[in-house]
Amino acid sequence: MILHSQFTPASGLSNAHLQTLLPILLRKNLKFKGVKQRLELDDGDFLDLVWTEKPANNAAQKNKPIVIVFHGLEGSIHSPYAKGMMLAIKARGWIGLLMHFRGCSEFDNRLARTYHSGETADAKQLLNWLKKHYANANLAAVGFSLGGNMLLKLQAELAEASPFNAVVSVCAPLQLDACATRLNSGFSKIYQMYLLFYLKQKLRTKSTQHDYKKLINFDVNNVHKIKNFWTFDDKVTAPLHGFLGADDYYKQCSSRQYLKNIKNPSLILLALDDPFMLPEIIPEEAELSATTQLELSLTGGHVGFINGTVLKPKYWLEERVPEFLSEFI
Repeated sequence: MILHSQFTPASGLSNAHLQTLLPILLRKNLKFKGVKQRLELDDGDFLDLVWTEKPANNAAQKNKPIVIVFHGLEGSIHSPYAKGMMLAIKARGWIGLLMHFRGCSEFDNRLARTYHSGETADAKQLLNWLKKHYANANLAAVGFSLGGNMLLKLQAELAEASPFNAVVSVCAPLQLDACATRLNSGFSKIYQMYLLFYLKQKLRTKSTQHDYKKLINFDVNNVHKIKNFWTFDDKVTAPLHGFLGADDYYKQCSSRQYLKNIKNPSLILLALDDPFMLPEIIPEEAELSATTQLELSLTGGHVGFINGTVLKPKYWLEERVPEFLSEFI
């Protein structure tokens, strides 16, 4: 099912780049204090988790719904959209649980590998752990950008076995090659440059512990020569995670091709003016499963969706996402 969103941008803030950038600037001081936990993984690495509150051992507390938050590329609990959503989840009386992708907390992960848009194995380990410790809790999830793509792929892989009552994907790059193309053009290059800066910085730091020349035949001293996502993914992301190259990585990990396999209630939120996307990534209704809703907004930018007024902005995602999830948890 394809829906037309009811989102209306704040007056004067309909521009896609304003919608994308202003939440970062306006919410720098958003306060959130969570409970940290480290989950050890089977391969010797770890995931750093942040809870809105630590679930207690008593039955009432254990039965609270748990909503998992998956952040975007190089995001973390410090990302305003993540903090805002965790606060919105808490306000509903639910428990929020943010899963940092490997190396995205304040601590570098142990292994040479990190994370990518289609890496679902770590989320599956988290779900297995939750099933063991909080078997009676209703589960839901929201994923932003890269995390949204991963979440949709995860839903499709798990199919009928998915433990989620419902999920929401926000501004996911459903077709990775097209999104890489968009981010290498026009003003969108600014976002590419910003994100690549942090990816390169992380690679340099990790190279003091890991020999990437030996592992993937890449000399980290040449990382400054990389100017776009496709090259970074071709030289680093793909070989580091077992893909033949960027094209193979994009082909295997784009969630659009898997949407038909989703069996649980899922909402995909996309803005048609998202500066990370091209119009060609929008799925046709025939590509969606019967349990999947695609909600399209004319405006909203990339993980923006500011409504209200300029002086009193509101963040529509923090209303829409819980509204959808509340139907199922």
